[in-house]
Amino acid sequence: MKEWIRISLALSIFGFLKEIRPSEPFVYEFLIDHRWRNLTEEEVTQQVYPVGTYSYLALLVIIFLITDLCRYKPLIILLGASGIVIWSLLLWTKTLFEVQIVEFFYGVFCAAEVAYYSYIYAKVDKEYYQQVTSHTRAAILAGRAFSGILAQLLISFSLTNYRDLNYITFTAMIVATVWSLLLPSVEKSIYFHPEDLRTEPIVKKLSNAFKLMISHFTTSFSNTYVLKWSLWYALSTCGFIQVQTYMQPLWTAIVNDHSKPIYNGAVEAVLTVLGFLGALIAGIIKTNWRMKGELTLTMCSILQAFAIIYSSRTEKVFLSYVCYVIFGGLYHFMITVTCSEVAKYIEDDSYGLVLGINTFVALIFQTILTAIFVTDGVGFALKPRDQYFVYGCFHLLIAVIFICIGLIVWMKREKDYRKSVVL
Repeated sequence: MKEWIRISLALSIFGFLKEIRPSEPFVYEFLIDHRWRNLTEEEVTQQVYPVGTYSYLALLVIIFLITDLCRYKPLIILLGASGIVIWSLLLWTKTLFEVQIVEFFYGVFCAAEVAYYSYIYAKVDKEYYQQVTSHTRAAILAGRAFSGILAQLLISFSLTNYRDLNYITFTAMIVATVWSLLLPSVEKSIYFHPEDLRTEPIVKKLSNAFKLMISHFTTSFSNTYVLKWSLWYALSTCGFIQVQTYMQPLWTAIVNDHSKPIYNGAVEAVLTVLGFLGALIAGIIKTNWRMKGELTLTMCSILQAFAIIYSSRTEKVFLSYVCYVIFGGLYHFMITVTCSEVAKYIEDDSYGLVLGINTFVALIFQTILTAIFVTDGVGFALKPRDQYFVYGCFHLLIAVIFICIGLIVWMKREKDYRKSVVL
């Protein structure tokens, strides 16, 4: 077996294992169930979930830098270890404060994923980037789909309860962590351990690393085309994470009857498959995104907005499920296009930095939304339905922004065209 295939397979197995989290589609129901917790719905949405958002934001930049400095593998191990901590605390703790600690470690878990996504690019040659990206993405989607289907089957056939799902996730995190120990170490990295400076003193390495980062940042974001797509990436990712995080409370509010069956796992599995198909279609479509980009981004944002607003008003949970799948499918389709367009106009080695910055900006926006509309004692602490009406309006605002950008681009093209005609 070729070395790059062996490494790609090893990382893909880890990616599959870390996504086996069947407890996640039903974690909200688990937390508010009086049999295992004494938490109210308001405490979970207004005091527990926001901690994860804030910790994710605080840790992302630090972990991004540490990932490159530590050469990836230690942070992948941290990813698995934080998963063990999360689900052990969920299983064997009860108080509000302890669940807030869980959310802090969930922030560590999410932030450490940057190591997983960037490790492969430090271990294989550039000529194999497309293949290994496909392998690792497929492994993640397969893990999520398997996890959602497994969770739904176990709950629908009353084979387990919500708490028992955490044992499966806990076991998967242990196996993933053990597997991470077997991953090959990385000898070089983009910023702190480049090939040509491996024997240099640490001070020179640090100086060159930050100079290269600044150079990549300046070159990438001085390009208005990259800046435009990065703005949509940040705003839309903010909206997607926020909608995904608080979707279960909305469904609980719509159903309003804990005795009725719910299909959260099945919905997440369908969304995962649809996301995979959307990403595949985005890779196949041949179009001039320079000419049609603003219009497509605007239309997708409008459709997402109406899907979320309708979800916030409907009394039928199945319609909300459909709207959520449509919303997520559009996001996965356009985020694939966005990443591709950004990658075309930046230096190869700066891809991780640019997407890391875009994600950080998305988390800043998400933190603002969380503080204003969700967190108790800080903002309005809205009910789930009112929150989702706000999120729908947020996506309408994204559409308005890109209508304005589209008009500016169109007027500039017309002006340049008239000048060329006169000349």
